[in-house]
Amino acid sequence: MLMQERRAFADALGIQLDSVASLDLLYEQLRKHHLQEVDLVMVGGSGNYSVTSEDDWLHRALDSIRFLYESRKPTFASCWGFQAVSRALGGTVVTDLNRAEVGSVTTHLTEAGKQDPLFSECADPFYSYMGHQDIVTHLPEEAILLASTDKVENQALTFPNRLFYATQFHPELTRQGLLQRVEAYPQYVEKISGLPYDEFEAQLEDAPEMASLLRRFVGMVEAVIL
Repeated sequence: MLMQERRAFADALGIQLDSVASLDLLYEQLRKHHLQEVDLVMVGGSGNYSVTSEDDWLHRALDSIRFLYESRKPTFASCWGFQAVSRALGGTVVTDLNRAEVGSVTTHLTEAGKQDPLFSECADPFYSYMGHQDIVTHLPEEAILLASTDKVENQALTFPNRLFYATQFHPELTRQGLLQRVEAYPQYVEKISGLPYDEFEAQLEDAPEMASLLRRFVGMVEAVIL
């Protein structure tokens, strides 16, 4: 899935695959030289690794997230990244199958989201692509909530005076990309949606806001860099 994730981010950003460098937080610590080599950071992650863990690798990863935040490098984190950012910066995350989400989910902007320079151009509501059973129950103290769903209040955040966004959903994925992702983790479809895979695929909606969200973010970064 690492290669699939790199391709998903590259396609969503409209760039070549070799423009996307990867750093595996399971094994590597984020350092200053990594950030000097890139214009922006995208944080994704695998459904096989929970932010609720107390393993050593997770605490090292959270240290990397804190270092990234303090660096002020433009950042967009999705799904596992959203959960890791929330926990690293003082929020809380729990595993809760009753609030797990998978598929195309109706997502609403908060009042802050409607005013945000990135999210204000989204339709309201919009479909977002989900696949998670870990839930952010409390955001970091300074975080601004931008979007919610009926099941999960905390779906997107930003921070004042920073180009730093995070979403529980996957703006890097297309409909086909989400299907490829859930095929790799087939246990999530029936466990969360209660549907056989064929029925899940048939009811999956297009979510055009996803790629446009990331491209607008890149536009905001370019405006600062240039």
